[in-house]
Amino acid sequence: MTRTPPTTVTPVRLWRWRRNPLKRHSDVVEAWIVLAGWLLALLAGVLAGVVAGRTSESSFAARLSQVHPVSAVLADDAARTPAAGSGYDDGRVWAAVRWTDANGSAHTDRAKVFPGAPAGTRITVWTNRADRVVPAPVTGASADLQSALTGALVAPAVGALVWGAGRLVRGRLIRRRMAEWDEEWKQIGPRWGNLSGGRG
Repeated sequence: MTRTPPTTVTPVRLWRWRRNPLKRHSDVVEAWIVLAGWLLALLAGVLAGVVAGRTSESSFAARLSQVHPVSAVLADDAARTPAAGSGYDDGRVWAAVRWTDANGSAHTDRAKVFPGAPAGTRITVWTNRADRVVPAPVTGASADLQSALTGALVAPAVGALVWGAGRLVRGRLIRRRMAEWDEEWKQIGPRWGNLSGGRG
């Protein structure tokens, strides 16, 4: 007994764009939805990434405009080891610092310094308009890198969201087409069965 080798189904690429007497209007609509979905996902992702990067740059610039560096000195010797359980540890310790502003007024606050620094050590701290010590702003290459990373993270996320919306629309169209096929088969199926029975 000779076995018939199994037939392999070769997918036809871009079949919705080719001439085909069996192609329906819904197939054409689906093809346009797929194309539009990919294009919109690409454009939306790129645009969102650029906007996010520029927004991040503007945020860094605004932050920089609200603070300024001042030269301060340690009021006391800095501790030699960071306090235990202080959360994020960057190797520095808190110490009292003092400085004089442009008007000659003296100010004191606490800033992070390297452990063991003696009193009188001169350091640069960043202060806000209320003359309080604040974390140093992100500037230069670090700001550029963070802006670029922000854009790189936002772009694919927005692109995937738009692409997913296109998939939902396409899914609804497929379900509608399947319902139409079921309805047509209910009408044609009985006649097809009669024709087959008559031939037998």
